[in-house]
Amino acid sequence: MPSYPPQAEAGSFVPTTNSQNIYAVVNQLSLALNTKDSGYYALTEFINGQVWFPDPALTSSTLQKPTLRQVFRRVVNFGALPNTGTKSVAHGLTITAGFSFTRIYGCATDPSTTFIPLPYASPVLADNIELWVDAANVNIKTGKDRTGFTTTYAIIEYIKS
Repeated sequence: MPSYPPQAEAGSFVPTTNSQNIYAVVNQLSLALNTKDSGYYALTEFINGQVWFPDPALTSSTLQKPTLRQVFRRVVNFGALPNTGTKSVAHGLTITAGFSFTRIYGCATDPSTTFIPLPYASPVLADNIELWVDAANVNIKTGKDRTGFTTTYAIIEYIKS
């Protein structure tokens, strides 16, 4: 296993050589698998395997103890991008004060084989595409007609306390 400086978190790795018993090896595998980011993208809420540091507002003296926080993922099937404006699609979450979004991203497909990431940045202002989430919706704003992009997926990842 590689050596890292003490301040670096090495993440979850399974040793390639092992002199431990089978139960210890299975435990190491279980621990490593349970902390890996899953490649599962569902239209329903899914715990994706990412784990974030404890809420900084919690300490050993608060009623709620600090623990690592699970990250949830949901895909929003957005349909076609809008024609020079904002389109909103409900994400179905009940967002409370304990929510923190960790990633908001996506991709749009034009069947003529053009694919763009979301959000999309361009030096041409009208080409930019904004992507954001509010309490009820995932929102996408285009600066020009992008209705040719008929398949759009927005992925939202978040922590809830």
